[in-house]
Amino acid sequence: MNMVLEIPEHVAEAIKAPSMDRERHLLRELAAALYARGMLSFGKARELARSSKLEFGTLLPEREIPRHYDAQNLEEDIRYARGE
Repeated sequence: MNMVLEIPEHVAEAIKAPSMDRERHLLRELAAALYARGMLSFGKARELARSSKLEFGTLLPEREIPRHYDAQNLEEDIRYARGE
């Protein structure tokens, strides 16, 4: 399922971003906001933002959004690093 959000033209024009980057900028802002509220995981938010792990990981501290990372995530990362 794809979702299309309609933004009135006068609102879109008021967004302070270059017109050619506006969509990407909005997707990044939406992804960061949804991640901050716990509505999207890091991976899904990164996907929505159309960003690499590094890019999205850099975006969060720029917006003072803490990374959601707990003991379970650490264990999963360790198993992944070991090839398990």
